[in-house]
Amino acid sequence: MTDTGTPHSDPDPENVQAAAPADGPAPLSVSDAATLTDRIIENVEEVIVGQHDAIEHILVAMLARGHLLLEDVPGVGKTVLGRAVATSVDCSFKRVQFTPDLLPSDVTGVNVFNQKTREFEFRSGPIFANVVLGDEINRAPPKTQAALLEAMAEEQVTVDGETRTLPNPFTVIATQNDVEPGRTYDLPMAEIDRFMKKLRLGYPDEDAETALLQRVAGDHPIDSLDPVATLDDLRGARATVANVTLSEPVRRYVSRLATHTRDEATLGVSPRGAIALVRAAQARAVLDGRDYVIPDDVQTEAPSVWSHRIDADRAGLAVVEAALEAVPVE
Repeated sequence: MTDTGTPHSDPDPENVQAAAPADGPAPLSVSDAATLTDRIIENVEEVIVGQHDAIEHILVAMLARGHLLLEDVPGVGKTVLGRAVATSVDCSFKRVQFTPDLLPSDVTGVNVFNQKTREFEFRSGPIFANVVLGDEINRAPPKTQAALLEAMAEEQVTVDGETRTLPNPFTVIATQNDVEPGRTYDLPMAEIDRFMKKLRLGYPDEDAETALLQRVAGDHPIDSLDPVATLDDLRGARATVANVTLSEPVRRYVSRLATHTRDEATLGVSPRGAIALVRAAQARAVLDGRDYVIPDDVQTEAPSVWSHRIDADRAGLAVVEAALEAVPVE
């Protein structure tokens, strides 16, 4: 059954921290939250070989209340990876295959007239799930892509003037192929900026691919994958991340990094991007067993959180790497 709890409130702007919702589970201890992520990673690795870092990045995004974009060539496991992570948590999961003829209402839902009651009834779309896998998102036209904007930013959708809250937690994992550009649509920057992270998986090395071929010689291992965490576990871990200490020097470090990208690019990192980075750094701290953020957390997360947000003559990753090298830790 789809959960329809209210989403977490925004963090306090001064401390970039937030308490758990009054009606939600209490935060886990940092050690329990770190153990939970280790358990999920181990479970996903029953299916996915050689992608430990990518799995960690997905969990960071989920714990930090963000969304993830997986971009790469076809056939490297983007969809299977997203499905394996979602399956590892006992939560509602929906998959949307984005196609050129997909309509916004196919994603958000639609009001249908009931002949018996003579009233309109709302039939929810696949966006009403804890984890939504948007497969090949760039194959749908911009109008349909835009249906995700309100959902990703505010965890709600508005249909025919009525706003409905999405399940809590809510995470979008989208995939897109970077081949066949003539048959796809570019994602608008407003949508790209709503993805906390953008990752590329790449091809596996020889050992990883050999192990993968052995695993899928019979039935695919994802068909027998069982959850290793509950929805309340995930909510509790999210509350833990939201309460991780973010000191004033670290906040200023992030601000200086963001300013450097704005000076070096046509479109630098927005305040939304800066918020995404500190939230990801909080999640990274928990994965490492700490209840406070250090500059190393920021530096680890910056490339995947910021590179896709930058519009410059050179690659966004190069701008981020230059900022990390030029801006001192004080």
